[in-house]
Amino acid sequence: MRNNVQQTIKFGAERLTIEDVLAVANGASAEMNPSQAFRAKIDRGVAFLERLLKEEGVIYGVTTGYGDSCTVAIPPNLVDELPLHLTRFHGCGLGDDLNHQQARAVLATRLCSLSQGVSGVTHGLLGQIVTLINKDITPRIPQEGSVGASGDLTPLSYLAAALIGEREVIYQGEIKPTSAVYAELGIAPIKLKPKEGLALMNGTSVMTALACLAYKRAEYLVQLTTRITAMVSLGMQGNDFHFDEALFAVKPHPGQQQIAQWLRSDLQAERPPSNSDRLQDRYSLRCAPHVIGAVQDSLPWLRQLIENELNSANDNPIIDGDNERVLHGGHFYGGHIAMAMDTLKTGIANIADLLDRQMAQLMDYKFNNGLPFNLSGAEGDRKPINHGFKAVQIGISAWTAEALKHTMPASVFSRSTECHNQDKVSMGTIASRDCLRVLELTEQVASASLLAATQALELRKIHDQLDDNHMSLAMKTMNELVLSEFDFVREDRPLEQDLRHFMARIQQQHWALYEESEG
Repeated sequence: MRNNVQQTIKFGAERLTIEDVLAVANGASAEMNPSQAFRAKIDRGVAFLERLLKEEGVIYGVTTGYGDSCTVAIPPNLVDELPLHLTRFHGCGLGDDLNHQQARAVLATRLCSLSQGVSGVTHGLLGQIVTLINKDITPRIPQEGSVGASGDLTPLSYLAAALIGEREVIYQGEIKPTSAVYAELGIAPIKLKPKEGLALMNGTSVMTALACLAYKRAEYLVQLTTRITAMVSLGMQGNDFHFDEALFAVKPHPGQQQIAQWLRSDLQAERPPSNSDRLQDRYSLRCAPHVIGAVQDSLPWLRQLIENELNSANDNPIIDGDNERVLHGGHFYGGHIAMAMDTLKTGIANIADLLDRQMAQLMDYKFNNGLPFNLSGAEGDRKPINHGFKAVQIGISAWTAEALKHTMPASVFSRSTECHNQDKVSMGTIASRDCLRVLELTEQVASASLLAATQALELRKIHDQLDDNHMSLAMKTMNELVLSEFDFVREDRPLEQDLRHFMARIQQQHWALYEESEG
């Protein structure tokens, strides 16, 4: 990614940001807060728990069974074995595994939650997660199997298993037995103390990790879609007065105003000659600030939800070592992340739909103000057999339709489970996974749209309808950057590899676009 990776992220000190999680996900190292005050807070929680156990106090998940089995008392001689059983019986995840970046993000989000100092875990457990981050060892975590309350139990069991040397990890690009990697690197597995299995697994860290990744991808897509919209407007010989400052002053959504300002900046150049007699462009151009701006305006609110969850203690029970209380509650419930991701995926799918409509205009000779059929670059007697971006436009339609299909909110599909103990659940992890899929599909749409918009501008140049005087510095720079890696389509050729290449560029956030106004 184009953002500089901070070399070391400190846990247990200041609040972490989405960018801190991204830094760890992309390779930054971790360290614990070395202050005496932080270490003492951790120690007080552990000491309080140990004293309660000696006094035979009743603590959910420590001296009782889990979930609906909370009425089952655990004999004192079996208390130490209970967390091991919790990690093992939850080893039933299915589906594709989280990728390396996503798994590192999970390590960061769980470490952040446990570092709040109210989960009753030891320095040894915190240090073991730091070791995994710094040695670049990530647990193999299947994506499917969480209902988002009691948190991400099944996927987080794979993190717990890695800490104790069980199951598998990803190391040096390969899936290997955890025990073998530990033996190779001289890492000793930890033994979970009575509350530590529950503290590791009973939380929202998988959905929150994925939400952090989704947020940054969405933030970039908003900017890229704005740039593509400017390119399409120029290629279509559209009207730049649709983005006038005075116009947007009377509808004062700040994100919408930001998008209009970026469009004005991109289109601030001499107007080219036009074949269009339309006073008003169709909605996909004229209302672009309103569509993209709705997402831009949601970003501060979404950041607040995600970062509050990130910096929360979200397991159960909470161990208040300072006041020597065990607080039983439901902080594992992932409703805020579910709401954030259901909202974000809808906004991003609308961006895919916006680009799809722009591309439908751009490639249709009936609407594109004199551009060739399907943006074909063929000339003379070669024209009849060349079809340019015809199939790409069909692909854009397909990817958009699939993105729109995924916008059904996951949070409304709560299901009663686990003997009706978990009778209202968040589905936050499914919402996060849905959002990532919508982002991927929209990045495919954006990749194709960027190439088509570039092709349109080149066609205008070839036909002497556009020159450098008609393009702002930002537009000229973007055009040159794309053309440095993409050949103008004069004769039909397979475009799959071009599309994949530019999709990777988008996911790497390869181009600096606008000065960020938020975050």
